[in-house]
Amino acid sequence: MDHAMYPSMGDADIARKRRALAPRQLEAFRAFSAAAFAEGELDAKTKQLIAVAVAHVTQCPYCIRGHTEGALKAGATEGQVMEAIWVAAEMRAGGAYAHSALAIDQMAHHAAAAERRQA
Repeated sequence: MDHAMYPSMGDADIARKRRALAPRQLEAFRAFSAAAFAEGELDAKTKQLIAVAVAHVTQCPYCIRGHTEGALKAGATEGQVMEAIWVAAEMRAGGAYAHSALAIDQMAHHAAAAERRQA
């Protein structure tokens, strides 16, 4: 394959283009990111483990790699990283299960409408 699906985040040309197209937004995003990941009520390791889980739900390959590395550098074990991923998987599956209530509700409305048409 001569063209990667996901170019390297370290690609200098892409970084320059991103900065040139929206420098204020880029700086604001960097400041926001730094503030979000700064030590606070949650420590750096916990924040990185949350980010690993969210990255798997959002399916961002850059975030998965970057925050897995960040979590490990912050002292997370490989087991903790994997456990965070399992929490993300459960939440995504749980969301699908919980939203089945919408389909069940719609089926009831559909059945009721069909009964009214037959009456």
